[in-house]
Amino acid sequence: MADFELIETQTELAELVPELAKEEVLAFDTEADSFYHYFDKTCLVQVATRKQIYLLDPLAMGGPEALKPLAPLFSNPDSRTLFHAAEYDLYVLKRDCGFRFNGLFDTMVCAQLLGYSGIGLQALVERQFDIKLPKDEQRSDWSARPLRDKQLTYAAADVRYLIRVSEHLEKELIKLDRLSWAQDEFRTLEKREWPDREFDRLGYLKIKGARALDPQSLSLLRELFLVRDKRARDVDRPAFKVLGNRTLLELAQKQPTSEKELGETKGVTDLILRRFGREIMGAVERGMKRKHGPIPKSTGTGRRRMDRRTERRLGVLKKWREAKAKELALDPGVMCPNAQLESIAFENPRTAAAVSKTGVKAWFARTSGSEIAQLLREFESENT
Repeated sequence: MADFELIETQTELAELVPELAKEEVLAFDTEADSFYHYFDKTCLVQVATRKQIYLLDPLAMGGPEALKPLAPLFSNPDSRTLFHAAEYDLYVLKRDCGFRFNGLFDTMVCAQLLGYSGIGLQALVERQFDIKLPKDEQRSDWSARPLRDKQLTYAAADVRYLIRVSEHLEKELIKLDRLSWAQDEFRTLEKREWPDREFDRLGYLKIKGARALDPQSLSLLRELFLVRDKRARDVDRPAFKVLGNRTLLELAQKQPTSEKELGETKGVTDLILRRFGREIMGAVERGMKRKHGPIPKSTGTGRRRMDRRTERRLGVLKKWREAKAKELALDPGVMCPNAQLESIAFENPRTAAAVSKTGVKAWFARTSGSEIAQLLREFESENT
């Protein structure tokens, strides 16, 4: 394959899109900057045809919205859109550009459904081609410009072999009669929507050790958590890069009364003291003015509480799943995640059609619905 081509202007992108639209299959990847910014964004889009790789730089074009000419490529049901581990890529592209997707094909999903032990792109490329992809730019700041040659080479490698990998995986799925399983997963991914990101004002309670604090220290932790988030927003940095959770917890316990004491805390550097010290001490003062009230009850995971009979049903289902997954050489969680298995246990469906309505994967309901319904009918018959 020829070397990659860097696309940095809207004119270049407008000229490229019609050429890409002629392709029956396109491989994509994205790079974002969530490790370096509070407000993360799409910083690079890699696209490969069978002959060429293009690296699209939306930041050089003015921002992620400059990528909108790609919309017809993603929404075209007559062409195949390849990703590896598509979930995050779809999330940022839908969020930043409002794209809709048709013809999706995810090579990680394929590897999972084939029962591969290594499902990362590096593992798949090494397995098929005995080639090791570069890993040294995984934590790069993709928002920094200009992009370095090593970054560009790394980014191009993420799509260089994707079409050939997908073709191999598709053949393997067909051999095992599992291609329809993958297609079900792809359609689900295409339709997935994500809620807008919201700041969790009770997030301080999730910090390890927070719930063991006394009410005064917990009040401090809350104020420190809020002021850290405000600072992170103001400087557009991830919160953990402003102050780490361990530092927040130590400050809440230590309750410093001066900037000198503050500076003696591990994780509080001279730079933090100069730029952020007064705001931290202000949070400490506010936290000391009143003690924390009762800890709000956790909203939980949304899972219902089981009675004894449902727990026994779940135990029967887990035993069945373990044996079935071994028979199919699949990870049990890929076949039917715990949350879906719990839903079956609660609903106690007695027919295959009823199993399909419990929220399980479509392919799983088709292939195992009758077996599960029979299992539950026998369970009820033996336990009446």
